[in-house]
Amino acid sequence: MSETTQFHIEIGSRDASPAGAERAARFAAEAGFGGLQLTELQHDPFVACALAAREAQRAGHPIRIATSIAVAFARNPMTVAVAANDLQLASDGRFALGLGSQVQAHIERRFSMPWSAPAPRMREFIGAVRAIWHSWETGEKLDFRGEHYSHTLMTPMFSPGPNPHGNPPIWLAGVGAAMTRLAGEAADGFVAHAFTTREYLAEVSVPALAAGRARGSLETPIELVALPFVIVGSDPSARAAQEKAVRQQIAFYGSTPSYRGVMELHGWEAAADAMHAASKRGEWREMSALVTDEMLDAFAVWGTPAEVRTALRSRYAGLATTVCINAPEGATPDDLAALAR
Repeated sequence: MSETTQFHIEIGSRDASPAGAERAARFAAEAGFGGLQLTELQHDPFVACALAAREAQRAGHPIRIATSIAVAFARNPMTVAVAANDLQLASDGRFALGLGSQVQAHIERRFSMPWSAPAPRMREFIGAVRAIWHSWETGEKLDFRGEHYSHTLMTPMFSPGPNPHGNPPIWLAGVGAAMTRLAGEAADGFVAHAFTTREYLAEVSVPALAAGRARGSLETPIELVALPFVIVGSDPSARAAQEKAVRQQIAFYGSTPSYRGVMELHGWEAAADAMHAASKRGEWREMSALVTDEMLDAFAVWGTPAEVRTALRSRYAGLATTVCINAPEGATPDDLAALAR
């Protein structure tokens, strides 16, 4: 990505309930954000995206709607291909399919689905989704056969035919090198985890994406979606409450072995060890004291709306194509809306 690359700002919502999705879409559209990203927690992200797309259209400001992310391995490629195709229709071509793998415990014990090495399985999953879409577009026989997924039946009754808006882009979330390279190889976009610093993006993620792109067949530039922690408010007391919550989130991720590579890049191995030990003792609240101001500055942008806008430009211009702000609890609608302008 060149140093002159500009990014646009979208907003994310962790509330993907029917009412929450509609409320977030209306706010995003009226405030002037470029899009809304919905994550999968307590609710179905595809239902949420359908409601959000229609609400944004009713508000008179259609925006991009994305899953950021939907858990791929909780589903199969056919169900995801169908849902994404319908959302591309419902949004008039403004949908992005963001996928992630989740972790083994959730896939096996919460979703009761099989688990294997995530990068090879995800490569197959994305390939199967694209094969299904290709069959609908062209009428060619569906004949996808892999180690994990096999799709060999598609009759005219069940084919929706070509999507008039084209197929939606596929985004892939990741932190580690293998999944990041796969995003470069097989996806249209990469969703960087919130527990990612600019240095990690520039020194680890972007080179891995480039290596994957060189290995794959896709020729279009890859979209890089950054999801920084944001602390924003005109009122210092509101920012203080948000900062406390962000420090707790940083400590939680820092305690997790899956994200240790980010800590190691900055030389924070000792802090990661201390956080992990505290998590084993159940000292979740106490862990936030291990997050230094240096760590906070690396993972989060903070200040008044004007200061946050400046910090986002400084951190991500020439690196990310999209910055998604997950609305922090306690931020006022006016302060959030100011970030879109």
